[in-house]
Amino acid sequence: MNPYKRRQPSQLIPTGIAGIDLNNTLVSGQKIPFFADPDQPYNQVMADVALRADVDKIILGGMGLSNDDYLFFKHSFEAAGALDKIICFINTTENPPVERLLVPDMALTAAEYFAVEKNEKVLVLLTDMTLYADALSIVSNRMDQIPSKDSMPGSLYSDLAKIYEKAVQLPTEGSITIIAVTTLNDGDITHAIPDNTGYITEGQLFLRADSDTGKVIIDPFRSLSRLKQLVQNKKTREDHSQVMNASVRLYADAQNAKTKLENGFDLSDYDHRCLAYAKDYARELLAIDVNITITEMLDTAWKLFSKYFSPAETGIKQALIDKYWVK
Repeated sequence: MNPYKRRQPSQLIPTGIAGIDLNNTLVSGQKIPFFADPDQPYNQVMADVALRADVDKIILGGMGLSNDDYLFFKHSFEAAGALDKIICFINTTENPPVERLLVPDMALTAAEYFAVEKNEKVLVLLTDMTLYADALSIVSNRMDQIPSKDSMPGSLYSDLAKIYEKAVQLPTEGSITIIAVTTLNDGDITHAIPDNTGYITEGQLFLRADSDTGKVIIDPFRSLSRLKQLVQNKKTREDHSQVMNASVRLYADAQNAKTKLENGFDLSDYDHRCLAYAKDYARELLAIDVNITITEMLDTAWKLFSKYFSPAETGIKQALIDKYWVK
């Protein structure tokens, strides 16, 4: 899309997942990946986002999906009665790896049609970009090209950029938003695939298992949405940014308290309250199985603040405390 015709993203895409909507709010026209270990339920999160997102069309590009994953997506969409707005381009493990290279192009061509010609909000889901890059490596090796870092082709950055840069907010109501999955090898975020992806995309959503609650959460420390400030407090409630900052800061204090506990130091009353708050925060707001509106997320955060802390300990502006503090 001609850069002159692009418009600054400004439309909120709610997902119902607090770890995204509250801390890393998505904006139409954004490109953002999930970074996850192969054993994380990233496909479940992708399906949840697809079914909850307020968009006109959802296009799924599946690359190297197992038959179980393919059937999971199919049954999830059928059960939700959403097949009328979902288009899928699927390459399974039984298909040739080279065919995976076609999936993103087909998915994004369809997305461009609905965004440009029909002025629709389109959400493109791509999973798994690591398998796409592996297919690139196979082809480059067959062509006797000299490999670059981590046996990836030297063109990896350009190959990924030509996909992710299709994300756009058009002057009309049309938009293309891209959410992809990049699986990590033993959590190695320095591998060429996530490393290049991080330079291209506008943040990342990091999945990890929380040891305290046993749930999979959106990690508030390693996740980032570089466009969230375009909609927070503008398309959401006035206390959004302050609540987000206070929530993550108090959660960080809990991690510090946990480190003190593991090293045998005595904990203060504040430390104990932070640890109790962190469990509730992870269970009620960070877990991927939470499905509530952004207003409910903010109200839940205020409830947790008043349960464990004094107003001064949150560091939130007094005007907002006077208006929203749970008595």
